[in-house]
Amino acid sequence: MKKAAKLLSLALLAGGLMTACTSNKSAENQKMGIEKSAYGQLPDGRSADLYTLRNEAGMTAQITTYGGILVGLTAPDKDGKFEDVTLGFDSLASYTKNNPFFGALIGRYGNRIAKGKFTLDGKPYTLVTNNMGNHLHGGTVGFDKVLWTATPVEGDEPALKLTYTAKDGEEGYPGNLSVEVTYTLQKDNALKIDYQATTDKPTVVNLTNHTYFNLTGGAKRDILDHVLTINADRFVPVNATLIPTGELKSVSGTPFDFTKATRIGDRIDDSTDVQIKYGIGYDHCWVLTDSSNTLKDIATVLEPTSGRVMTVKTTEPAVQFYTGNFLDGSVTGREGFPYKKRFALCLETEHYPDSPNQPNFPTTTLRPGQTYKTTTVYQFSVKK
Repeated sequence: MKKAAKLLSLALLAGGLMTACTSNKSAENQKMGIEKSAYGQLPDGRSADLYTLRNEAGMTAQITTYGGILVGLTAPDKDGKFEDVTLGFDSLASYTKNNPFFGALIGRYGNRIAKGKFTLDGKPYTLVTNNMGNHLHGGTVGFDKVLWTATPVEGDEPALKLTYTAKDGEEGYPGNLSVEVTYTLQKDNALKIDYQATTDKPTVVNLTNHTYFNLTGGAKRDILDHVLTINADRFVPVNATLIPTGELKSVSGTPFDFTKATRIGDRIDDSTDVQIKYGIGYDHCWVLTDSSNTLKDIATVLEPTSGRVMTVKTTEPAVQFYTGNFLDGSVTGREGFPYKKRFALCLETEHYPDSPNQPNFPTTTLRPGQTYKTTTVYQFSVKK
């Protein structure tokens, strides 16, 4: 009898161990990969999907086919706690109604084009104007408001490829532009974004991502205590409507000098500087010291309380640093929380604003037979 009880006990123990092993294996499988789920319907009845990428470390990135929006991105703090480090909404409906470009893919041209006009090869083009009489972020229906086609890319690092073809004349731009954007969640807790585009007519292209970051996690306070470094010795001054003057100005001796780690809030309200006054803080393009098309470190952000560090790498020649100056609490984000002024920062890698009208700026012209290619990486680590 005792022998039978002992055998039963051993069998139950073995079964328990097997169940535990199976559960552990299941949990391990859930850590990495790609999951697809329904995200809701657009006003016109089309459906949007949500893809969740997970890496082995437990980091997640959520992307919806509507606008290619990065809906959420988690990163660990110094205690290993994963929290969302972006601003966003709880539903697709909110993204379609009142989204100040949270997490969105931006195109055909990121940033501003003066008065919505430019001339290419002697032919004038008129774009949609949607910001102080200028064209901003692709217009009224830019890439942030279209439905992308998604293809999961399985592998050692989960990835999602999004494709969209902008028609000739869309928002006023010439040429049918075929665009491919791939989000890859890397093993080293980095989100890599690869952009690629081709055209059948000469056009202008400047693609970027407009994620609003707050490394405190949960975005319950502003980003003024975040410490920033930008590897840039010049920036692009603007006029009162935030259009470049054509000058490239040294950051030395100005509130725009982030060549050494500096608390963002230290000089953000220096209204004696006309550029700070125009931007209501920082809303400017920095010209990178290394403006080559090689992938290089261009910025670092440290949030002292959580210990989170974000390092930005890009092949682009510039970055737009924006400090959420136009958030005023009227936008209600996740869990009904109002997003207030300077509750986030954006580091939008790009070419310079208004380049089609600025002959001294690096060209943003894309011609048939050419391929537009850029890469940007947002890598997360901790400082204890």
